[in-house]
Amino acid sequence: MDFSWDDLRLFLDVARLGGLSAATETTRLSAATLGRRVAALERQVGEPLFHRSQSGYRLTQAGEDLLARAEDVEAAMLSLKRWKEGAVGERVVRLSAGSWTGAFVASHIGEIWTVEDRFGLEFVTAMQKVDIGRRNADLGIRNQRPTEQWLAGRLIGTVAYAIYSGLNLINGIKAGYFVGLAGEGGQTHSARWMQARHGDRIAVRGNDSMGVRELVAAGAGLSVFPCFVGDSDQRLVRVAQPIAELETDQWLISHHEERHEPAVHAVADRIAALMKRHGPLFRGETPRV
Repeated sequence: MDFSWDDLRLFLDVARLGGLSAATETTRLSAATLGRRVAALERQVGEPLFHRSQSGYRLTQAGEDLLARAEDVEAAMLSLKRWKEGAVGERVVRLSAGSWTGAFVASHIGEIWTVEDRFGLEFVTAMQKVDIGRRNADLGIRNQRPTEQWLAGRLIGTVAYAIYSGLNLINGIKAGYFVGLAGEGGQTHSARWMQARHGDRIAVRGNDSMGVRELVAAGAGLSVFPCFVGDSDQRLVRVAQPIAELETDQWLISHHEERHEPAVHAVADRIAALMKRHGPLFRGETPRV
């Protein structure tokens, strides 16, 4: 039994939109023509594909079965179309990182990915480690060397932390109060350090690190940020030297079996080069004066 892709594409429109009238907009065929094409497909299959009623078309079990298979054909046809037109390939490299690091890499996307690449790039922002071993990500930027034997790690830099305030010494900043992180964000090593040493002076909290930055910039209080964040924000000023005990290494993690895959290898090399170029900023060596 040979199915026509054109017929399957019409069937998909009718199935997804729930009737002939709605499908006329996407197919640019009349309802009568669509009805005849669907009926012909049903004769080819040998049983009804839709329950027809005044409220629309509802799939039968045979229709549900055909829908799943037609969607597979649709995906294959789309892949062929992309290949022919030279569009992004099917390979997508997933990069996991914390919110600050992910935002930094995203702000330099032109150094990590270009339209000439034959792969896509997906950012996975997470406070907790994303499981690279289970392929939930291809690459991860972490502050610890991997201990799992199936993971490979590349040291790509050092991250320093310091206390920052807003430019204007107002409100909580003037009083010497701190802005803390609540919820999941409060479990980071810098948040725990601030809670242990300045917990009694935390007057305002937020559950999002970028929201905390806005609070500090607005004068709600002091807080601890990575130096590459604080020194890059014109609204913030470093009020003390970097905190030695918070300094961490920065590791680029990949799966042993995936690290030599061309797309993963390319992205990994570009990230390593990006971090090397901005090493002084991450190490806290370029404070604004």
